[in-house]
Amino acid sequence: MSGSWQHEQHGSSTPTGSRVSDEQIVEQVRRAVLMQRLPPGTRLPEVALGEAFGVSRSVVRKALTRLVANHVAVQRPNQVARVASPDVDETREIFAARRLVEGEVVALLTGSLSPTVQKRLSALAKAEKAAFSLGDEERRIEESLAFHHCLAEHSPNRILGTMLGDLILRTSIVIALYKPVALESCYLAGDHDDLLAQLVAGQPDAARARIQTHLSSLEALLDLNAPASAIDLGALFGRGD
Repeated sequence: MSGSWQHEQHGSSTPTGSRVSDEQIVEQVRRAVLMQRLPPGTRLPEVALGEAFGVSRSVVRKALTRLVANHVAVQRPNQVARVASPDVDETREIFAARRLVEGEVVALLTGSLSPTVQKRLSALAKAEKAAFSLGDEERRIEESLAFHHCLAEHSPNRILGTMLGDLILRTSIVIALYKPVALESCYLAGDHDDLLAQLVAGQPDAARARIQTHLSSLEALLDLNAPASAIDLGALFGRGD
């Protein structure tokens, strides 16, 4: 999933009758988790997924392997895979790690963004705001993720950039899993614009503080009491007749 999700079209779906790949299954499951259609702990049986997508169990196994590798799902030996359900301690650790890593990445980027990257980040911030205004939460999430992935991709320290890319996905999964049902969106108005302004202004300490405050605000929104409900995978991912 890492590096590939950004190339998918927003809201894309697999046409009825076409052959589904493991990559498409990964993307659809990822989107379902991000949009809270698959709660934490949901079982992902190979047979049920195979029937839902109309593919063999071997294709499903490839998809599940990738989902596990990207922390969207977990699977113990000889057990059915489940949607990841990080406990409170792991959730806090993920946020703490991301604050450290992304804080350092933005500090390194401060004052060194090319005009092209500045324009890209500005466009993503505007697109996220527009999606929020239209009530398109799926699009808003993707634009927000793309903003942070852009920072990771242009990190002067490639190791930190790779680490950040992984933490962005893990954080987004945690937010999706534990965002209160009554909360329509985790959009924090103006945060991305403020961060970009500080990056351009050449204020590394201010940029670091801005991103850390941003992440802490997101963490504070979470409700770590996971819902318990049965999910019909056929109805969720069914491709129709």
